[in-house]
Amino acid sequence: MSTLFSLEALDQAREVVGRVMAPTPQYCWPLLRERCGLNVWVKHENHTPTGAFKVRGGLVFMDSLHRQNALPDGFITATRGNHGQSIPFAASRYGVPVTVYVPEGNSAEKNRAMRAWGAELVVYGSDFDEARMECARVAEARGLSFTPSFHPDLVRGVGTYAHELLTGVADLHTVYVPVGMGSGICGLVTVRDLLGLDTRIVGVVSTGAPAYARTFEAGSIVETNEARTFADGVACRVPDPQAAELIRGGVERFVEVPDEQVAEAIRILYTDTHNVAEGAGAIALAALMADIERAGVTRFDGRPVAVIQTGGNIDAPVLAEVLTGKTPRA
Repeated sequence: MSTLFSLEALDQAREVVGRVMAPTPQYCWPLLRERCGLNVWVKHENHTPTGAFKVRGGLVFMDSLHRQNALPDGFITATRGNHGQSIPFAASRYGVPVTVYVPEGNSAEKNRAMRAWGAELVVYGSDFDEARMECARVAEARGLSFTPSFHPDLVRGVGTYAHELLTGVADLHTVYVPVGMGSGICGLVTVRDLLGLDTRIVGVVSTGAPAYARTFEAGSIVETNEARTFADGVACRVPDPQAAELIRGGVERFVEVPDEQVAEAIRILYTDTHNVAEGAGAIALAALMADIERAGVTRFDGRPVAVIQTGGNIDAPVLAEVLTGKTPRA
């Protein structure tokens, strides 16, 4: 059983998050049930103040520092967009400035949103990991407070969505969850274990960014040379060791999904639920549908399943391309 945080600490996080936002909905959509042949619950983390699940972690992370009287004069962090909205969103409540490093070619609309929350943006590197490493170097050189993408308080914060889902839907057989740097899936694993449930958790990555799947299979950290996918929220090359260890002990397996199937899942979420999903927000549904195609629905023993729609922050031109039946180039 994970000991990353306790039920008491989770309850405190729920109170912090609840002061800012209502629980996000989870719906069992009839068209998805018809399409998949079983009850599919969608956890709509696209319905948060920043349009993604990460906001929960930022709120709890900042609250924890505030309680310890340890808020710095400023934060510096790296992101593809949703973490980079969460940190300035939460830090602005305490008047603390945030600098965010993003890679070249990052989502234009996520960049605009980060600036709108008050962040100063610095563009560096060809992908997230290059931006992250430069950000960490600058933080150390200048004595700045570096905020990682994976931290126990961030996990505790995003774990509040897991509590909403796992207490709101009875007898879930499996939850499919996207894996970027690992906070979301680690929150699910921890809360599942704290509640004593037998729900299986399946990690989902892109075939173009399989670092966490390879790490899971190898039992040790496996880095990849590139993370090539338009689902930028899962475009990771270098797994976090603490996240990888918790995943190894609590996740049933991984599913790798190509971008073509991610694009199709975005279209399906739009038509069947009228929700807009970014690539990482649709990849869990893509994995479920791939499993159904390979092995049918009997593997779920007649029980419901859930997919996490982690966010809806997709650039309008990219969404338009997807809705015309195309797959965006990474």
